Amino acid sequence: MLTVRHTENFRIEKPCILTIGTFDGVHLGHQKILKKLNELKQKTGLNTVILTFDPHPRKVLFPEQKDLKLITTTDEKLALLAQNNIDVTVVYPFSKTFAQMDAKSFIRDILSKSLNVKYLIIGYDHKFGKDRDGDINTLKNYSKEFTYEVEEIRVQDIENINVSSSKIRHALEKGNVELANKYLGFEFFMNGTVVKGKQLGRTLGYPTANLQIDEIDKMIPTIGVYFVSVQFDKENYHGMLSIGKNPTTDNDGVVKIEVNIFNFDKDIYNKNIKISFIKHLRDEVKFETIELLKAQLKLDKANCQKLLEELKQHA
Repeated sequence: MLTVRHTENFRIEKPCILTIGTFDGVHLGHQKILKKLNELKQKTGLNTVILTFDPHPRKVLFPEQKDLKLITTTDEKLALLAQNNIDVTVVYPFSKTFAQMDAKSFIRDILSKSLNVKYLIIGYDHKFGKDRDGDINTLKNYSKEFTYEVEEIRVQDIENINVSSSKIRHALEKGNVELANKYLGFEFFMNGTVVKGKQLGRTLGYPTANLQIDEIDKMIPTIGVYFVSVQFDKENYHGMLSIGKNPTTDNDGVVKIEVNIFNFDKDIYNKNIKISFIKHLRDEVKFETIELLKAQLKLDKANCQKLLEELKQHA
C-alpha cells in the first residue's frame, strides 16, 4: 500500500475508487466499507484509495475535549488498512483552516483535482466541509460537474453491523476487551517500548516487562489484569498483563503497564513489543501481604494457562 502524507501539490493521475473517514479502529463497520471498495475494484480495475486525517478532526474542532483517546494510532491504522488490500491511503493534515473549506471547494480541489475520484463510496450520514454543511446529497448534486459516481452505504447496512468507534472505546474503558474484540473483528492491541522498572516482579517469581506507550493519545484499557498475547521479533507468545498502580507494593499512585511473558527469557529492554488483549481476568486488588499477592499471581497464571489450552483446542 502506498501511503501519502505530503499532500501539497499531490495528485493521483489514474481515476480511482475512494472513500473518506477517520477509520479509528478499522472495525467491522469500516471493514464492510473496505469490502465494497474491493468489490468495485474487481469490476472496474481501478485502484482503491482511502482519504483519512491526522490529527483526528475532533482534536482540532473540539480541543477542550482532552479525554479523546484513539483505538488505533495513525501507524496502526495504516497497517490495518494495508491488510484490507487498499492501494493508496492519503493522510491529509486536518487543521482549522482545512475545516473552513466549503463543501464545493473540497469536492473540486481535493476529491476531483488531487484525488481524481471516479467512484465515491460514502456513508449515508457522512458530513464534510465548513460547518459540516456537505452531505451525501451535496456529493450527488456535484457528481456530474466533476464526473464521478456516488455509491451510498445504506443505513440498513451500517445498523446491521451495530458497531462504532465510540462503542469500542466505551468497552475498553470498562475493561471489556472481549466485547471490543467482537466489534473490531480482531484483538485490540497496543505497541510500546520496554523500559526499566523496579524489577519487583523478579522477587515475586513473575518477572515483568514494563511497557511505555509511545503515543499519548492511544487508548489503554481500564485498570486490571488481562490475558494477552505478545509479539516480539515476529514471534508470538502469551502472558498476563497488569495495568494499575500496584497498590500492594507501591504508593506512588502511578499507573504502570507490566506483562509477564510465559516461557520467555530474551533481553528486550528498549525494544518494541505488541500486546494483544484476549480476556479480562480480574480487577486490581490491594493485598494485605506479599504472600497473598504471590498466591493470586499463581492463580492468575493458572487461569491464563487454562485459557491458552482452550485457544489451542479451537485453533
